[in-house]
Amino acid sequence: MITKVMDIGGKEIDDLVLPPIFETPYRPDIIKKVYVNLKSLRYQPQGRYPAAGEMVSAESRNTGLGIARIARARGEGFPRAGQAAGVGGVRHGRVAHPPVSWKIIAKKVNKKEKMLGFCSAIAATANKEIINRRGHRTGEISNFPMVVSNEIEKIVKTSDLKKSLNSLGLEDDLNRSQTIKRIPSGKSRMRGRSKRTALSSIIVVSTGSSICKLRHSLPGVEVKSIDELSVLDLAPGANPIRLTIYSKNAIEKLADVKTRILRVGEMVTSL
Repeated sequence: MITKVMDIGGKEIDDLVLPPIFETPYRPDIIKKVYVNLKSLRYQPQGRYPAAGEMVSAESRNTGLGIARIARARGEGFPRAGQAAGVGGVRHGRVAHPPVSWKIIAKKVNKKEKMLGFCSAIAATANKEIINRRGHRTGEISNFPMVVSNEIEKIVKTSDLKKSLNSLGLEDDLNRSQTIKRIPSGKSRMRGRSKRTALSSIIVVSTGSSICKLRHSLPGVEVKSIDELSVLDLAPGANPIRLTIYSKNAIEKLADVKTRILRVGEMVTSL
């Protein structure tokens, strides 16, 4: 596969032969599975205090009183006295089977399957139809994957980054990410997550680039080094595939994983 290389002004300056990773078949089922398993590694363990609901002076009154032998709060002369306490299934009692913090909630994924999901997600960034299906507005852009010269890695100002993205034809997609806002229901609004905005493009560059400092400068735009890139970035919400812009150095870095790609290719032919 051959693609065009553009400068930060949006002009085509060179042709580039894509590495074998872009020939991986599109497998949305494996991308979703890898995403879910990797996402589970970020879950926060939760549990309950082991003595919750049991810190009360309750004891059974035994038989002979015509009442159940369940433990009851000691004392008299106040509403809580004589009420069932300290056991599960009663008012103010303990939870029968509470969640525990030591439960293993992380899911495992096979190495070859993880590699195939990552390679498939990378290859999908070269398909305009899949990108538009996610909701991105690509307009008249026909050259995918989008590869930009290494000048983009030297950008240090947000204004220059925005100007460059507009020159590449992503103005409509940037406006989409800034205007689409959704207020979710539930307690997330009380915990600092009052609004959710749409995601725009992700810029993949080489490690140590200056542009990495602007990863959260524009709404919806993210900057990732090629060593940090994963399926979580390429398919947010397990919905392939995010509009991706590569620097020339990042594409060359993908060519270094040729031996792993060949192993994945052998696995793909056996599926």
